[in-house]
Amino acid sequence: MIAKLGCVLALSLASAAPLLAAPFHHPYGEWREYHRDWLASCPDAINEDATSYYGYSCFASTSSQALNSANLPAFQLTMIRNRLDGTLDLAVTVATDGAQVDTSRPLVIQFAGDAALRLDFAKDLETRHNTTNQFFVVDPAREATLLEHMKQRNALTMIVPLKSDSGQASSQSVWLSMRGVLASLDFMATYARKVKQY
Repeated sequence: MIAKLGCVLALSLASAAPLLAAPFHHPYGEWREYHRDWLASCPDAINEDATSYYGYSCFASTSSQALNSANLPAFQLTMIRNRLDGTLDLAVTVATDGAQVDTSRPLVIQFAGDAALRLDFAKDLETRHNTTNQFFVVDPAREATLLEHMKQRNALTMIVPLKSDSGQASSQSVWLSMRGVLASLDFMATYARKVKQY
C-alpha cells in the first residue's frame, strides 16, 4: 500500500512539474520563466527601431547575491537574443555602490579547472545602447567559447576590477550560477517570435 501511494505521489509530482515551470505573463508586458538561477524574459512586442536591446530582444540573466542600495543586483550576467537576426550577445552589468569599474585592469572569468579568461575593457569589452555600466563581449569567437563553457558548467567566478570614488583600487570576486543556462536559451528561442506582428 505504501509503495502504491509513493508511486501515485511521484507521478503526481512529475505531471505537475511542467505546470510549475510554465511561462507566466508579467504586468510589465513580458513572458517570463524562471530556470533555476536564471530568469528569462521576452517582451510582448518587437520594436525594430528601439534604441535599447529591450525593444527587439529576449534576454536571460543571473545575478550576484550582493545587492546595491536600490536593492538591485550589484553584478549581473546576461544573455541577449536578438529577435530580428537571431544573434546572441553576452553582457556583464556592474551596479555597485561607492565604486566603479576600473577599466585599466581586466575583467577575469574563471571556470573551475580551466585557465582564467581575461577580458580587456579596451579591446575585448564595449558598452552599447547609451549605458555606462553594461559591458558586452566584442569578439564572437571568445563569446562562443564562453557560452559553451556556461552550458557545460554549474558556476563561474568573475573577478571585477573596481576603484572607489577616491581612486582606491580593489577587486570583487563574484560567484554566478550557470544552472538554468540551457533552459533559458531554449525559452528565448521559443518565444523570440511569439508576438502578433510576426
